[in-house]
Amino acid sequence: MKATSREPTSKPLSSRAPSARDEARPLATRVDDAQAWLKRHATKANRDGMARYAIPSDKALGVAMRDIQALAKQLGRDHALALALWETDIYEARLLTAYVDEPDKVTAAQMDRWCRDFDNWAICDTLCFALWDRTPHAWKKVPQWAGKRDEFVKRAGFVLLACLALHDKTDTETPDAKTPFLEGLKLIEREATDARNFVKKAVNWALRAIGGKRNPILKAAALDVAARLAASDDATARWVGKDALRQLGKEAARKSAAKQAPSRKVPAKQARAAK
Repeated sequence: MKATSREPTSKPLSSRAPSARDEARPLATRVDDAQAWLKRHATKANRDGMARYAIPSDKALGVAMRDIQALAKQLGRDHALALALWETDIYEARLLTAYVDEPDKVTAAQMDRWCRDFDNWAICDTLCFALWDRTPHAWKKVPQWAGKRDEFVKRAGFVLLACLALHDKTDTETPDAKTPFLEGLKLIEREATDARNFVKKAVNWALRAIGGKRNPILKAAALDVAARLAASDDATARWVGKDALRQLGKEAARKSAAKQAPSRKVPAKQARAAK
């Protein structure tokens, strides 16, 4: 097998491999250079502003996400560099790993190890959104992490489920493609009573992401889960269900309105007459 607090909106960056010249340089030098680049692009305003989004700044430099992504494009994909950057324990260097690491080289043990290091939602969400949902271990980690007690490990399970739903391009008309998402809905319903802020928002996000799939069976199943949760005696489960129903209803209304909107195309005869 940007969230309500600001789900990541970044697209996957270039899969460009580092040049032979870059690879010839010692790994420690490349890590030092990356840190120096980040420090040059850091500002106090960025660092101070992190508190508005409930992101601790004690290990941060204050670098904007657009600059982190710009550096990632320069560096290219490099698994060894990503592992070394993570060990620096610098917030922005750890965000950078999401865009530098190579999905096919990421190991399940590495994912578990990094996940245990999480101390904020932003690193959790960025890794799930930009890297981990493209690894061969993603679906296995969803149920493993969804049942954990640690707040950010558990969040990672549901954020990863949401990202898989958002990015999955397989034909969900086939039974095999639907099954993982249907199993994910069971996890959502099971864990919807966890009142911790960063967990309940991730559970809600996953429910909305599955409900937003084009497949009518998955959409109907998600709406059924949302309705049951909305009628729950538990306050957290009710919030998860009601918010999902509201958001999915808005999306359905928007799509319906778009389909029914009259075409703005000017008839060819009218266009010629206007010339």
